[in-house]
Amino acid sequence: MTTSAGAANVRAFVPRAPVHPAHRSGLFAGAGCFLFWGLVPIFWKQLGHVDALELVAQRTVWSLLFLLVVLAAQGRLIGVLKLLASRRLLAVNALTGALLMGNWLVFLWAIGRGQLLEASLGYFLVPLFHVAAGALLHGERPRPLQWLAIALATVGVAWLIVAVGHLPWMALLLAITWALYGVVRKRSPMPAIDGLAVETLLFAPLAVGWLVVHGGGALARGGFVDPLLLVSSGWITAIPLVWFAFAAARIPLTTLGLLQYLSPSIQFVLGWLVYHEPFDGGRAQGFAWIWAGLLVYVIEGLRHRRAAGMLRGAAGG
Repeated sequence: MTTSAGAANVRAFVPRAPVHPAHRSGLFAGAGCFLFWGLVPIFWKQLGHVDALELVAQRTVWSLLFLLVVLAAQGRLIGVLKLLASRRLLAVNALTGALLMGNWLVFLWAIGRGQLLEASLGYFLVPLFHVAAGALLHGERPRPLQWLAIALATVGVAWLIVAVGHLPWMALLLAITWALYGVVRKRSPMPAIDGLAVETLLFAPLAVGWLVVHGGGALARGGFVDPLLLVSSGWITAIPLVWFAFAAARIPLTTLGLLQYLSPSIQFVLGWLVYHEPFDGGRAQGFAWIWAGLLVYVIEGLRHRRAAGMLRGAAGG
């Protein structure tokens, strides 16, 4: 997944007028984006026999090529490349790129190992990690109900440790890398598509080097299906990001933040009902605690933003 981590931390929006066509198209694009990200494990499952590290390398190369074509077609390629002269932007994008590659690696490793349920858990935890990251890195003070949401999620993780017998480290790594990616990504003024292009560009030499050392990987092992899927990983990665950028410019980020829960929800259903991953009573109770924390977080956030909006309206009046 490559969604903006700040999508859930935005102002309230209460529609009072007929839906504008731009809002409607943005809503469809946002829903399509998160539905796509929810279903994309089906694609990666077809490459489950390929090493996760190779998949990251292939994904990096083909995503970069696709994004360069998109930026060139939009007449923005030269402008993006000029930004590479900024050391600060390079440093920020190098860090976000490292976090993104780490997130991709854990996610693809989880899918290849039949751990999609745990991967979905990681993305359910992301909003609560945003609150924790804000408190630890920026000195923000979580509100009481936000503390309650974090506490409920913590109980859920602890319950899973007891029930399953091990730390859900894949879920925690996915949540940490994605939450930190969003925190650092906010420091870059680059749009999502431009940022991903620079991130993949910075790591492309490593990806190409890995593929050269390993003789091209699955691309050179013959057959037709694997090379086709690997080349397709470029647009598979970039297209939903284009939709996300389109939606973010047209609908309130509160709406986008709620839509983001579509992805892990679909992944959870896939892992449980389609791929029949283990989901016993202990796991169900752990997930229930975490979902309860998310519910508290969402309700508290909507109430807080609505109250803030009313205060701004009263002050303006």
